[in-house]
Amino acid sequence: MINYKKLYFSALISLCLVYLVIFAGGTVRMTESGMGCPDWPKCFGYYIPPTNISDLKWKKNHYYKNGQIIIKDKSLLVAYNDFISSESIDLNNWKNYTKHDYAEFNATHTWIEFVNRLLGALAGLSTLILFIFSLKYINKNKILFLISFLVLIGMLFQAWLGKLVVDSNLLPHKVSLHMLMAFLIVFGLTYLLFITSKKTFNSIIPKKIKHLMILTFLLLIIQITIGTQVRQFIDIQIDSLGQEKKDIWLELAPFKFYFHRSFSTLIFCSNIFIYYVFKKNNWNIYLLNLIMFILIVEIIIGAIMYYFSFPFSSQPIHLLLSALLFGIQSLLIFNIYNPLKKTI
Repeated sequence: MINYKKLYFSALISLCLVYLVIFAGGTVRMTESGMGCPDWPKCFGYYIPPTNISDLKWKKNHYYKNGQIIIKDKSLLVAYNDFISSESIDLNNWKNYTKHDYAEFNATHTWIEFVNRLLGALAGLSTLILFIFSLKYINKNKILFLISFLVLIGMLFQAWLGKLVVDSNLLPHKVSLHMLMAFLIVFGLTYLLFITSKKTFNSIIPKKIKHLMILTFLLLIIQITIGTQVRQFIDIQIDSLGQEKKDIWLELAPFKFYFHRSFSTLIFCSNIFIYYVFKKNNWNIYLLNLIMFILIVEIIIGAIMYYFSFPFSSQPIHLLLSALLFGIQSLLIFNIYNPLKKTI
């Protein structure tokens, strides 16, 4: 039997880091910190971001490196090359930052965004290590190698999407695409966990129950997709009304918001029935226990967001729970359907 121990733990670490990135991304949006670093991949031209607005003001007799950014007259200026400033600013050494016109500094926002990017870099490094480990099995298990490769490509694409999000000044549809890509990466990493796991599941599940489980999973995907559109609406409300008016964000909520809210009932009932069938037949239900627990907490958080005007941290928690639910249901489907390995 092939030993996948290194791959298993590498995939597990990568998945945990991706979940941290998802939570950090939700925190970034909740705190409106997305433009805390106006450029990418650096932050105001620095690898380690500034902590005070004075670091971004022009200084005389100061050494500037190529690409460093200053804020002058409510606009961003980028250093052409390395130079030492004189007694007065020489605009020939600077060019306007043209990708967007956002030119504000908030140290808290900057460091929240920086931590988000740092976690993303760690997740990317982890998937690279995972891919390197998978090279050993290129002939023994081509599917494992292929999925590891696709996850790595997905992380690179996700990094590029992150650049587009910043360059667009956080256009809502690009933020949503960025989030959906994270869910695809979770799907790939979950499949790698499934392949490399040693645990086994031998129960024979009737086709009708299998089909219901697939349908339930598809309903979850629909719910998540509609959820991204609801989030786009909330993002627009945040931009137009501000955080201080969050009690009226949903006054003009579109139909898809109420669909998203009510659709959760159908998903919950479907999972309840599947849970009942598994328990009645004494099949292994530890994954379903997790699914039911997350579903209940998710519904509670959703209600809190609606009735208590989006209290602090409720949005990123809601997003993280959705990602966890998606990952666990993916793992459950792999265990029930995949003909290559019956494990759970």
